[in-house]
Amino acid sequence: MRHENTSTIRNKDAPLGNTGELVIALDDYVRLREIVGDHDLAEELDRAIVVPSDRIQKNTVTMHSRVIYRDESTGTTREVELVYPDEADPMLGRVSVLAPVGCALLGLSAGQSIDWDLPGGKVHRLRVERVLFQPRPIGTDFATVKTP
Repeated sequence: MRHENTSTIRNKDAPLGNTGELVIALDDYVRLREIVGDHDLAEELDRAIVVPSDRIQKNTVTMHSRVIYRDESTGTTREVELVYPDEADPMLGRVSVLAPVGCALLGLSAGQSIDWDLPGGKVHRLRVERVLFQPRPIGTDFATVKTP
């Protein structure tokens, strides 16, 4: 599982590097805090870097992102959409954020991997290959974003 930390809320001008930080949009963070209880996701939220929604990069997995990930432990590649529990539908590839895979993917960026405990006591390494759809991308690098 990821390292523990304390969540940080960054303002719109705070720079973010590709340092392996777990980055979560503020509106996702608020809604997820309401539903997580004592789920493993609560620990992830505790260590997250929380940013305004309009500061999320297009290659970051957020709620309602469509993503291709690879389970490096099995060699399996899969395309899923990360959704809230009441929207989950495995037949449509809609994975709940409270499912082990969904919890692992949230906040990662394309190219990042994570070791994650899956049911049965196995640890799998999941790697985000590509974010196909991101509902709120800024569409540009942080360094070039102009603020009003």
